[in-house]
Amino acid sequence: MSRTSRICCPADDHGAMEVREGSGWRLVVDPDRRPFGVLIGGGDAEAGAWSAELTLAEALAMRRGVGTLVEQHRALVSSLMDEEAIELAMELACEGGELWLCLEGDRNRWYLRFVLTPAPGQRGVEGSWGGEASMALAAALQTFTPAEPGGEPAWAGGIPA
Repeated sequence: MSRTSRICCPADDHGAMEVREGSGWRLVVDPDRRPFGVLIGGGDAEAGAWSAELTLAEALAMRRGVGTLVEQHRALVSSLMDEEAIELAMELACEGGELWLCLEGDRNRWYLRFVLTPAPGQRGVEGSWGGEASMALAAALQTFTPAEPGGEPAWAGGIPA
């Protein structure tokens, strides 16, 4: 079962770092950390965990893309048969590079994958989340509203318990 927790800590006495996590996923936002103010992660201790830092623009592109894929899935789910699978993918331009996102699954369960292909001389990253973690992360991404340096990130509707 996935859970969401909120941990608020002073970040160099300027703003606050927000941590949202659950089983198999993690999203950390620190508006004072530049250029990589967002950390995403997946996996668990048994299977192995991963994490990567994103710029604010990369995180916002991921938020926008994941939101679009989830809405597309929601629009198609009633036309899928119980045993039918679907794969939705998209590419977004992102700070001189590209972000590829994929939602794959069936009517009831799906998982997310992504590949960040960087501009020359920058880092690249790829990752994925399992079904329950994908759904929880997608919901967390959609509630995140970035803040300016020195400010606190805002989570629309508060932090779910």
